[in-house]
Parts: sequence; structure tokens; C-alpha cells
Amino acid sequence: MSRAERIERDLRVALQPEVVEVLNESGMHAVPKGSETHFKVLIVAPAFDGLSRVERHQLVYRALSGELASGLHALSIVSKTPAEWARDSAIPASPKCEGGSKADSKR
Repeated sequence: MSRAERIERDLRVALQPEVVEVLNESGMHAVPKGSETHFKVLIVAPAFDGLSRVERHQLVYRALSGELASGLHALSIVSKTPAEWARDSAIPASPKCEGGSKADSKR
């Protein structure tokens, strides 16, 4: 099972979302080809009702604690309630990676 599949499974179990999309954005960063280290998650869940953005992200981080402890390096989170999603289903584009690899910084 890929990391993206595990992320989706863990979010579905913990938060029972109406919508969940997991995008592997590792290829946009200075990592080896085929890496699974940088992800964007879109999650629409009733569990977010009444919560701040920070509280929503804390729920996601708790759901993904195993992945975060085992090599998941970066996680971009778009968290919405079903009502917010109904009003605006836009997903912000991810910025291009500005950094280089650790090897580049030693030159």
C-alpha cells in the first residue's frame, strides 16, 4: 500500500470525511524520483464544524501521527466543513519548491 493510500485510509477512519483527496507532490521538490515525502490533502468533514483552522489541522495531524513519524516530511492541508465546500470548492495551487537539496547547500 502506498503512503498516499495509507494517508487516505487513516483520514477516512479518523474523520469520516465526505471528501478526501491525497496528492503526492514530492515530484515538485528536490527529492529522489518516486519519493513519497510531500503531500497535499483536501479533506471535507463534518468533524470540522465549529473548529478553527489550527484545531482542524491538529485533528489531521493526530490521524496521521504514524505517517508523520515514519518519513512524511511535508503536509499541506486544505480542510473545509461541508457547508464551506458547498460555497467554495476551490483548492489553492501549491507553490513551486524554492529550495534545493542538502547536497546543493554544501557546494
